[in-house]
This record gives sequence, structure tokens and C-alpha cells, in this order.
Amino acid sequence: MSVVTITKANFPSEVLKSDKPVLMDFWAPWCGPCRMVGPVVEEIAAERSDIKVCKVNVDEQPELAGQFGVMSIPTLVVVKDGKIVRQSVGARPKSAILAML
Repeated sequence: MSVVTITKANFPSEVLKSDKPVLMDFWAPWCGPCRMVGPVVEEIAAERSDIKVCKVNVDEQPELAGQFGVMSIPTLVVVKDGKIVRQSVGARPKSAILAML
């Protein structure tokens, strides 16, 4: 599955009403650690059809970042049935990201 770009407009349908667990990557293009995590997140999206992988650009979607209490990026959030079940801040290796799921 490909990575879905999340905006305020598609957040309810893509994340809250998703029938699969959702891995959300809060990032920004100027963030070095985000650029390290980005390819790993895309790799996971390509390998795992049982989850939905989404990216939220915090510069373009500050309301969503605020809603999730994102203070530092990258922040990874796992949402199941519309609720946050796990959250981590900072660059993580693929194994640690997969363990969140």
C-alpha cells in the first residue's frame, strides 16, 4: 500500500474511520531525523498491507499536530479504532517502528 498524505479534510475518513491500524508519521521537510525515518516508513507501507501508513506535514497541518500534542518531530503515532495506542518521538530503527504495530 502507498503512503497516504493526511490533511484536516481527509483525517476523519483515512484515520479515525480506518478498518486497519494506522501508523502516522508527523514530519517536516527541513527535519533531518524525519528524512531518515521517511524511507523506513515508506518501506513499511510497501511491505504491510494489514496497516495503513500516513504522513502528516506539521508545517502544512499545524492543527493536526496540535491535536496529537506533537512537540518534536519525527513523532510516530499508532491509531487503532480511532484511538491512539502507541506514540514515539525521534528517529527509530525499522525494528522499533514495527514493534509499535
